[in-house]
This record gives sequence, structure tokens and C-alpha cells, in this order.
Amino acid sequence: MAQSQHREGIAAGRLAPPQYADNFSDLHPPLDRHEAVVEADRCYFCYDAPCMQACPTEIDIPLFIRQIATGNPLGAARTIFDQNILGGMCARVCPTETLCEEACVREAAEGKPVQIGRLQRYATDAAMTAGRQFYERAAPTGKRIAVVGAGPAGLACAHRLAVHGHDVTIFEARPKPGGLNEYGIAAYKATDDFARAEVDYVTEIGGIAIDYDKALGRDVSLAGLAATYDAVFLGMGLAGVNALRAEGEEAQGVENAVDFIAGLRQARDLSSIPVGRRVVVIGGGMTAIDAAIQSKLLGAEEVTICYRRGKEHMNASAMEQDLAASKGVLIRHWLQPKRVVAEGGRTAGIELEYTEMRDGRLAGTGETVTIEADQVFKAIGQSFDAAPLNGSGERIALEGGRIRVDQDGRTSMAKVWAGGDCVVDAREDLTVAAVAAGRDAAESIHRTLSANGRA
Repeated sequence: MAQSQHREGIAAGRLAPPQYADNFSDLHPPLDRHEAVVEADRCYFCYDAPCMQACPTEIDIPLFIRQIATGNPLGAARTIFDQNILGGMCARVCPTETLCEEACVREAAEGKPVQIGRLQRYATDAAMTAGRQFYERAAPTGKRIAVVGAGPAGLACAHRLAVHGHDVTIFEARPKPGGLNEYGIAAYKATDDFARAEVDYVTEIGGIAIDYDKALGRDVSLAGLAATYDAVFLGMGLAGVNALRAEGEEAQGVENAVDFIAGLRQARDLSSIPVGRRVVVIGGGMTAIDAAIQSKLLGAEEVTICYRRGKEHMNASAMEQDLAASKGVLIRHWLQPKRVVAEGGRTAGIELEYTEMRDGRLAGTGETVTIEADQVFKAIGQSFDAAPLNGSGERIALEGGRIRVDQDGRTSMAKVWAGGDCVVDAREDLTVAAVAAGRDAAESIHRTLSANGRA
């Protein structure tokens, strides 16, 4: 390990150059043909398919695994893409250990489920590597739909609409497409610029145009889109980051974990990413885990996750928590931030208060502990910025700070649907849930336009 790692404060280049490539290599290397067939043979092909019922996109998992077992990976890819056109990324980042694999009968019987996620990657990679497209556009309908956001929900919606023959324009606020897949996923989970390759694969069907650097409320208005297009789908993510609500959090060295992850994902040279020697991450979800692990992989000596509740309450799965521990990350529970300790305006540590459940509610005990840190990451959830929605035109109903939709994804505004993290009851950080929402909203839009020509 390079001597430079022992520098105090936040610094880049803490490791010897070759270490970065090793540290950020593929978390789960792909299965080869033999490994895939052997793994597929472990499937019982259950008649009631509990794995399929646990999948938010309802992929026919037993069918695609049987297709792999019989030497037909392209057929398996078609089965996956019929339900989830972003099946390649979902195979890499979906928490299968708490969804399909947790429901696997092999998990209940042996504690070792069929590796559904890796089999899904095997099949989808085969199709994408071969450039095999399974869908052709229907005859043009003459209908035009605007999609706001080129993330998982927006891309899934756009692809399904394009299959039905509609023309789609996606308005994306950032300079690259992919949303969470491009900017919010740990670098070791999606290597080799896979997010962009998947977008290219999805849009190859035609009929989908992406207009970059176009933000709702700044460059386009919802009222304008609704007046110009036959329908609108809102697939924006969560732009706001929740505050620590701790004294001194404006100190230099206190950063948003989502910004750190985004910067790392876009960096051409990982050795240029500065990281602290002692890092504390506040939060208990996937963003906290990803920020903590990647801090360690960049050369931080001490990385601690502090979460206000117990291990069993963390949104991050047990597997992800174990992964963090295996990388040398310490996870401490029942601690909430109280004060950022600063010296000369720079973060030097963080004071935390111990918590406990009291009468069914979380409460501080009054006892505190201070952890030395030169960098603190906030990963305590994001919030939806509703301001761009109502800058003009008819107001969209919100609930709990997010867009209220019905079972088909319709909002309270005529011609406007929504899905993904921006809606009420969205399952945050789950690409697969956003894909399902975008796909289902597209079908609703298509049914509506087909029935009477109007949304």
C-alpha cells in the first residue's frame, strides 16, 4: 500500500495505481457456459414459482432457467426482456438475496438458493454481446409521448411505448442517460460502462430520442409538455438529500454520499478521487453501504457506518452488510448524529448520541460518543423536489412529499403518468421496481391512446 495513504485529511492517490483496478473489479464475475448450465440444473422448476412471485417485474424465472439448462441463453434473454428490458443491470444490482433468491425453495431447504441473478446476467449478456434484438416496432401510431428522466423508469416506459409504435422523446436533466444506473450504483457492480451500453441496447429499437441537459421546471414545463404531446410520463428520481440535522454539518468534509458515488462513477481516473483517512457514513441503506465500501477501496484507513437503529432495521440487506464488513468497514448501530466537530472549519470528528426504543419510539439516551473523522458522508435518504412540477399549468396532487398515482400510474393531471422513486410508496433504490412502474405506465398510456386517441 502506498505511503501516501497515511496523509491526514481528505486526499487523492492514497493507493498505488494498480490497486484501483483490482479494488474496483467486477464484484461477481460472470458465469461461463458450463457454470451456468450446472447452476441452472439446480432449479426445481416449481409449479408455483415463489421466485417469480417475489420478482417486482414478474419475470418467468423457472422458464428462463430451463432455457439456459437446455442450451438456449438467447431464448432465456427473450423471456427476461419480455418483462424487464433492463434485465442486464437488474441482474447486477438487484438485491436478489431479499427477493427471488430468498423465496427460492433451495434457500429454504439448503440455505443455498439457485443463483438467479447470475443466471439472469448470463442470459442477458449473451443477447447484448450478440447484438440480438427481440422486438420490432409496431406500425407508427402518430402519437407522441414525452418522458421526463432517462432513468430506469423512463427507459422502461419509453421502450414499451416504442414497441407499440409510438414516438417518444426523453427529456434528461443530466448529460448522460441511465439515471440511478449511471450515477448511483457502486462502480464495482456495473463495470465497463455497462449502464451506457444498456441504454444503447434499449434505444436501438428506434422511435426514442433523448434530449440531454433539459430539466423540468428550467428548460421545459409540465404544462408545455402536456399541451404539445399526447401523453407525459414523469420518471424523475430524488434530487434532494436529507440533512443530518446536526450542529456544524456545514463544515468542510461533510458531503452527500450520492454526490460522492456519482463523481466516482464518472471519474476516468479513480486515483483522482479524494477520500478521507478516517471516514464516517451516516445511514443504513444501500447508498450508505456503497459509499462506505468505495471509501475503503479508495484507500481510507478507517471507515465506520453509524445507523440510528439496529442491524435488523437497516434497509441494506444482510448480504450487503456482510460485504461491507468483509472490506473492513465497521458498522455501529443505535447511534444518531448530534454535532460535527470542526477545527478551523474542517471536519475533525463527529459526536453521536446513543439511541434506544422507548414506548415504541426512537429516543436519545443522552449518552454520547465522538468518532474521529476527516470526512463524513450523509446517506440518510433523499427527498423528491416537487417545485418543477407546478411552475405552470395544472397542479399535480402530492402525498407524503411525492406524486400520488393510481394503480395504472396516472397522476391527478390529465395526460400525465408517473413512476419510480418520485411517486408515493416507491421502493427506493430498487431499479427493478422502477422498471416495473415504467413498463406498466406505458401499457396504461397505450391502452388509453388506443381506446379513444386521447389521454
